[in-house]
Amino acid sequence: MTDPCVKKLAEILVNHSTKVKKGDKVVISGSSIAEPLIREVYKLCIKKGAIATVKVGVPGLNYIFFKEAKEHQLNHYPKITELEAKESDVFISIGGKANTRELSNVDHKKIAVRSKVTDPISKIVLKKRWVGVDYPTNALAQDAGMSLEEYEDFLFGATNQDPKKMIKKLRKVSQLLDKTKKVRIVGKDTDITFSVKGMKSKYEYAIYNVPDGEVFTAPEKYSVEGHIKFTYPAIRAGNEVEGIRLEFEKGKIVKATAEKNEKFLKAMLDMDKGSKYLGEFGIGMNDKVTKFTKNLLFDEKIGGTIHLAIGMAYPENIKNNKKNGNDSALHWDIVKDFRREGGEIWFDNKLVQKSGKWMIKI
Repeated sequence: MTDPCVKKLAEILVNHSTKVKKGDKVVISGSSIAEPLIREVYKLCIKKGAIATVKVGVPGLNYIFFKEAKEHQLNHYPKITELEAKESDVFISIGGKANTRELSNVDHKKIAVRSKVTDPISKIVLKKRWVGVDYPTNALAQDAGMSLEEYEDFLFGATNQDPKKMIKKLRKVSQLLDKTKKVRIVGKDTDITFSVKGMKSKYEYAIYNVPDGEVFTAPEKYSVEGHIKFTYPAIRAGNEVEGIRLEFEKGKIVKATAEKNEKFLKAMLDMDKGSKYLGEFGIGMNDKVTKFTKNLLFDEKIGGTIHLAIGMAYPENIKNNKKNGNDSALHWDIVKDFRREGGEIWFDNKLVQKSGKWMIKI
């Protein structure tokens, strides 16, 4: 018998997030560890009359590729995958990591090269209906400092919420942000400003990510000024970068330091022309996500936090002048927690949040 929590999450992914309908060509991808959720999502898609394809990954294959791949393999462009992306309507990605540090010791440059090669396919997918979710595993539970049972309760508690109730709260902040020209973030070793004039914030609940619960927009590319010290480590390809501090001038990162894995941070910032600029400003608003778990899908949604993404700006955030939005193969979110460190968010000349608590009614 399928766990009711798994069934509920599958219903959110299929019925709410991607709105699968008869005739849709759906690609369901995930780790073999996430088999219960993959099976339930597949069942719902078939019942709706969709044409569903399942792509199941085996733990350890990414390590083998990045450890052994030669230059021609890293630079190979997968045309078949591109064709699949163009011909499909819906993408449901279900993560389930057996080892979150699998790629910690592989060549950082290989990861950057491969990201650039496959970036055009990622951009095709982003224009379709897509959603990403994680399935509870022992590896994720260990990173979060929980037992598997505790992590399951945490994960399903954060994901299986009523979308209508969450959207009402998010809409209030989004509407205010859309009226704002300038954002200022002040906190511990942090004073940064940027323009959001001409940008469009987004707030849909459980459309692209599950769990969800954030309002996000794109800073104008060249408007970012100041510095910020992040609370939590940023994790990418199994590399944990701690104590990140960034300084900006005319939108560009002119100085980047880290207390751990600084070399990896700088390798990512050198990925392409856009990787030293910001692509996203997000405000976490999911009150069911209260603990940092080293899983970005959850951590960027923590109520009382903000996050900035280095690299690509989402097209849906660029309302008017596309030249003011950033393009990159990189999109890497880093979180600052105002609940722990104190801090303020200002929309133009109005203080809207202090120490993680809203100063406006939402």
